[in-house]
Amino acid sequence: MVKRFSIRTKGRDSLVDITDKVKEAVRESGVDDGVCIVFIPHTTAGVTINENADPDVTRDIIVELDKIVPHDDGYMHREGNSAAHIKSSMMGSGQTIIVEGGRLVLGTWQGIYFCEFDGPRTRNVVVKIQSD
Repeated sequence: MVKRFSIRTKGRDSLVDITDKVKEAVRESGVDDGVCIVFIPHTTAGVTINENADPDVTRDIIVELDKIVPHDDGYMHREGNSAAHIKSSMMGSGQTIIVEGGRLVLGTWQGIYFCEFDGPRTRNVVVKIQSD
């Protein structure tokens, strides 16, 4: 089963918790045991799994990524969003999560985050759930 959904990001850089939407896709699939693949079809966005209990974690990730890859660093790309492309490559465009007993296998504090690096925009997320 493949499910697609859109999200609207609010800032240039943001991490948006999409865990509940992915869990919903798993429930709708009826898959008891298998894998869930979350794919982001954008070159200036990504997906990661990290702590979802303390919002300071996502803020810290964004702050540190900005230190590593500043927004304006003399890049050659004419669109002015080279930093977004680099950050997207660092985070990656997909995550695979095990499904067991009809549920995502995530740690107690883990959530799935859409990573926006060139917003605000309306973005797409593709979720594929496969049974064993």
